[in-house]
Amino acid sequence: MTERRMILEMGTGNDLYGQDYTKAARRAVQDALHHSSITLFSKLGIDSAEMRVQVTIGVQRPEEVDCAAVAAELPRGRAEVRAVMGGLDVEDAETGNRHVIATAAVEAFLPDLTGKYRLS
Repeated sequence: MTERRMILEMGTGNDLYGQDYTKAARRAVQDALHHSSITLFSKLGIDSAEMRVQVTIGVQRPEEVDCAAVAAELPRGRAEVRAVMGGLDVEDAETGNRHVIATAAVEAFLPDLTGKYRLS
């Protein structure tokens, strides 16, 4: 089945003192989700279960992100989460703390509806 990306939202999140990449990633996803109010599904009669949600998380230590925990942040659709090199770590030389900043791209794909709807 052919899909089309219908939604792209971006967000950032951080963990300033815990140095937890998963916490920063979850916050980045929440930030992205809070930027949108999507009425597309109810307006077109589409079941949101048909939506595939692809999340890309950028952090300096992608191997430390629990992708299943990040996927649990998504309220709708079938989630796919991957962590890649990105984001930012800010070191505090005085305390030795590492402040973790994550970025998230949340993409929603729906079955191709070309030709099904028409503007009047």
